[in-house]
Amino acid sequence: MTKSPPSLIVAIDGPSGVGKSTVARRLAKQLEVPYLDTGAMYRAVGLKALQERLDPADQISLEPMLEGLDVRLQRASDGAFHVLLDGEDVEQHIRTEKVGAAASAVATHRQVRQQMVTLQRRCAEQLGGVLEGRDIGTQVFPDTPYKFFLDAKPEVRYRRRYLQLQEQGRDISYDQVVEEVSERDRRDRGREDSPLTFDQTYTLVDATDLTVDEVVAEMVLQIRQR
Repeated sequence: MTKSPPSLIVAIDGPSGVGKSTVARRLAKQLEVPYLDTGAMYRAVGLKALQERLDPADQISLEPMLEGLDVRLQRASDGAFHVLLDGEDVEQHIRTEKVGAAASAVATHRQVRQQMVTLQRRCAEQLGGVLEGRDIGTQVFPDTPYKFFLDAKPEVRYRRRYLQLQEQGRDISYDQVVEEVSERDRRDRGREDSPLTFDQTYTLVDATDLTVDEVVAEMVLQIRQR
C-alpha cells in the first residue's frame, strides 16, 4: 500500500471492552499512519491524581493539579505515540483497573478534556493518524469523513475484557468485570461533557461476531471507498 497522506485522520469511538485499541493499532499499521492512544492520555491524568492522593471525581480538588499538568506525546520507533507524564514514559504504570477508573472519572471534567483535545489535534493534524476513544468523531475531529463506532453486545464485551485481564495475570472474577464495565458504560454515556454517542456521520461496526482482522478489513474497505 502506498503511504497515506498526513491529512488522513480516522476516528474510532465505542464503549469499553469492544477492542478499539487493538483494532486501531492494526488499522494504523495498514494505513501507514501513527496510532494515537487517546485513552492513555486520560489514564496519565488519572495516574497523576492518584499519585497526589486526589479524588479524580472532584473537579475542584483537581484544579491546582491541572494548572501545572505536564502531559505530552512522544513518537516511538514503531510510529505510535507514547504518553509522557512530567517527562516520564508512564506506559507501564497506566494499564491497571485502578488507573482506568480514575481516567474515566477525570475525563468527565471539561478542563481535562479541553487540554487533552488540544494535544490530540496538534499531533494528528501534523501527521495524520488513527485515534480511538469516546468522543473522537463528535468532539476532537468531527469533520473527518472516516468515523467509525465500534460496538458489540454487552456479554461479548464482558467476556473479552475478562479474558484480557486474565491474560494480564489479574485476579478478578467475571462478575467483577461485568460490574466494572457496566459502571464505565454508565459514566461514559451519562457524563455532561462529551458523552459517548454517535450519529449518522459514523459507520457503525458491530464486532459481536467478527474477528479483529475482519473489523479492520471492513474499515479499510470503507476508507478506500471514500
